[in-house]
Amino acid sequence: MSARGCPVLDGAPALAYYVSMPRIPVTRSISLDESELVESTTRSSGPGGQHVNTTDSAVILKFDVAASPSLPDAVKYRLARIAGSRMTAEGVIVLRSEGSRSQLANRQDVRARLIAMIVEATFVPKARKATKPTKASQTRRMDGKSRRSSVKAGRGKWKE
Repeated sequence: MSARGCPVLDGAPALAYYVSMPRIPVTRSISLDESELVESTTRSSGPGGQHVNTTDSAVILKFDVAASPSLPDAVKYRLARIAGSRMTAEGVIVLRSEGSRSQLANRQDVRARLIAMIVEATFVPKARKATKPTKASQTRRMDGKSRRSSVKAGRGKWKE
């Protein structure tokens, strides 16, 4: 089956015709499909004079972590912990950027923040090893306690 009707892929296999959206690289092994991100624009709050009332420069980005095929389950779990209140109960991360008067700059900022969150979620935290205190540290601790005890004991009333 060929991709007839498509001048760019004429004669190529049909699979090439259904090329997905461009991918956004996150790490070496993880990249997000452009279609997984939902971006919308709205008016920014705050000062800006006449300009702020006419342009939709704030960008709201939504990324459905729960339904994303690009992320491994372990990364999804850690991303949910990192996102905190920015993630809805349905598993959608909602990020908003309105720091710049430029819509493009706000779009780049919000995407960079999402990528930074995902990169942070890819790092596996080190497991804590339980250790016992050394004999010397236990001795130092007990010496300090007895010294403090004698100081406090000397504060009482005199007994004759």
